[in-house]
Amino acid sequence: MGHALCVCSRGTVVIDNKRYLFIQKLGEGGFSYVDLVEGLHDGHFYALKRILCHEQQDREEAQREADMHHLFNHPNILHLVAYCLRERGAKHEAWLLLPFFKRGTLWNEIERLKDKGNFLTEDQILRLLLGICRGLEAIHAKGYAHRDLKPTNILLGDEGQPVLMDFGSMNQACIHVEGSRQALTLQLWDHCSRTGQPSGAPSPTEPQNSSLCRVTVSSMNGLMSGHSSALRQLLASMMTVDPQQRPHIPQLLSQLEELQPPAPGQHTTQI
Repeated sequence: MGHALCVCSRGTVVIDNKRYLFIQKLGEGGFSYVDLVEGLHDGHFYALKRILCHEQQDREEAQREADMHHLFNHPNILHLVAYCLRERGAKHEAWLLLPFFKRGTLWNEIERLKDKGNFLTEDQILRLLLGICRGLEAIHAKGYAHRDLKPTNILLGDEGQPVLMDFGSMNQACIHVEGSRQALTLQLWDHCSRTGQPSGAPSPTEPQNSSLCRVTVSSMNGLMSGHSSALRQLLASMMTVDPQQRPHIPQLLSQLEELQPPAPGQHTTQI
């Protein structure tokens, strides 16, 4: 992959010979910052993620994250618009230019609904899980696992479609091993099922679908009596403590597709 050209001027940056205007800071955490920028060539908004790289290892990890983005071309996986490494004295900043999602993350959506005393509808939950599983299926097909799937790492498009992001923890899926693998997985699961919150990077040997517990717990917390028993049973199966008993992505996709509501204009005939 070629290096993008990064040149700063007052309030603007140039990446891949395109100029972007700084609008505002969106957030920060650890050694990274995210800014909202506007492409002066197209008028579109983008999220510019800037990663502070203190050492060679930091630069390699940032490059690896960019490489992970370029592996996929899928509607449920965040694509990378441009990448460059910029020198700042003895240090470097890795810049990842990404699409901007004005609705934010799934976690933002859940919190907005909760503040209003509302919850995700059954149709919304099913569509979300279907899109998430399709994104994971594409990742697994390349021999990788996300390793850090949680509501804060799932963006929502204008129509509510989920888009997986943050590939800093992604690595190749490992083969099954016995012994400590089960203990590590159950430790993660115990924390997740008790708090509904992520416990940091998952064990590198956890099954590929176990990170879905983070999303599933959030969905279960918002279930109401009006949600169907079929949905409840599906979510409960995804939260089974024994990782060997949880449905894998192909099984989940099959079940989710069966539970999807008919498209507008379609009618089902009851016999």
